[in-house]
Amino acid sequence: MYVIAEFSVIPIGVGVSLSKYVAACEEILQIRGIKHELHANGTNLEGDWSEVMMTIYECQVRLHEMGVPRISTTIKLSTRTDREQTMVQKVESVREKILME
Repeated sequence: MYVIAEFSVIPIGVGVSLSKYVAACEEILQIRGIKHELHANGTNLEGDWSEVMMTIYECQVRLHEMGVPRISTTIKLSTRTDREQTMVQKVESVREKILME
């Protein structure tokens, strides 16, 4: 099943600067070659359900390996059965409607 996901990992017990942990997850996404977009409060990714879930799992594991004692992760998922839709297509659909008004 194809899925679009938004996830955010929040390392707990490591101070207030979290960018090195976000960078570690970004590295995993690049290595896996999964379609993704980093934004200010998380990351969007898309692909096969198992690939997306395994990628999020690998981020969790990596952060624990970096010494993070606790992680809070938020995940939002979007699937469709009528057709496959990408992140880009979803955004373009909204932009087209804005231009029509």
